[in-house]
Amino acid sequence: MNSTFNYLLHVSFVAASLVSTGEYLIAGEAAAYDKTKKAELRELATTFFGVLPAAMPGSEEDNDHRRHLGEKLYFDTQLSKNNSISCNSCHRVDQGLGGVDNAPGSTGAFGGVGDRNSPTVLNAGFQLSQFWDGRAEDLQAQAKGPVLNPGEMAMPSEEAVLDRLRMDDTYRALFVKAFPGAETALTYDNMAEAIAAFERTLITKDRFDDFQRGDDEAMSDLELEGLETFTSIGCTTCHTGPLLGGAVYQKVGLVHPYENFSDIGREAVTANEDDKYKFKVPTLRNVAITGPYFHDGGIATLGFAVRKMAYMQLGLELTTEQTESILAFLGSLTDKSRTGR
Repeated sequence: MNSTFNYLLHVSFVAASLVSTGEYLIAGEAAAYDKTKKAELRELATTFFGVLPAAMPGSEEDNDHRRHLGEKLYFDTQLSKNNSISCNSCHRVDQGLGGVDNAPGSTGAFGGVGDRNSPTVLNAGFQLSQFWDGRAEDLQAQAKGPVLNPGEMAMPSEEAVLDRLRMDDTYRALFVKAFPGAETALTYDNMAEAIAAFERTLITKDRFDDFQRGDDEAMSDLELEGLETFTSIGCTTCHTGPLLGGAVYQKVGLVHPYENFSDIGREAVTANEDDKYKFKVPTLRNVAITGPYFHDGGIATLGFAVRKMAYMQLGLELTTEQTESILAFLGSLTDKSRTGR
């Protein structure tokens, strides 16, 4: 872990040096990016982020029947006690939405509102863990939790869930097809595994991907300027890897404190005081359409979130030009299927 952190600091230093010597544009300069500069910036971006893989870990075990069953379960309100909400209610993947419900906290089956913002389900299987505090190891473990959570879908037990599914002839047949050879196909673990199989298909494709793969026209000069600013001021210390996040835990309020002291974050999972106020660094893929922001949904706009993160985590007060360019870059991370571009 220390070697990785030192490597990122080294790359950040190199990027900052390039900016200071003029090899790259400084935020706010009105100059065009020629083919050479774009190639240099593409190489820098690949160093920091790599490329988003074509398949999620675990998908090699999936089959079409399992994915189909998982999609049906994902949208089924029968998984909530009063048949009112589904997985998709809080993690919207329909109507061009970014895998969230765009609410500070999600509303449960009986009207209660959670105290954490629902993270996007898009690309979730690439992350080091699930939930803001990392309490679920993978997608299957995550899928089990909300169904039985009294404040969310509120089913009383695994057996109660299975009883509902067993009453449906279609589900009984789908589970057998999805898990051939299983002594008992319709189980709670298999329900969660099917949902995970569907979620492993939710991989985004955006213009930043296109740029990384060689398309010089995929991003505007302002977006490229934002990419430079993002990499040079230190954002990549935490927002690294193909998702630009989702790979490490970090304290919120590293330099200047965040106002919410009631949620202790990962400490509640590990009982380690060093984890107080630490949360999984969120992915920035689709960040332009997944507000409100932060673990508590306390920040309404992306512009304010960018400025506040720079101040809290890096001790920087961004200029208007820096903020605008970073916002432009973050816009290039929106899944093309959700923008029509």
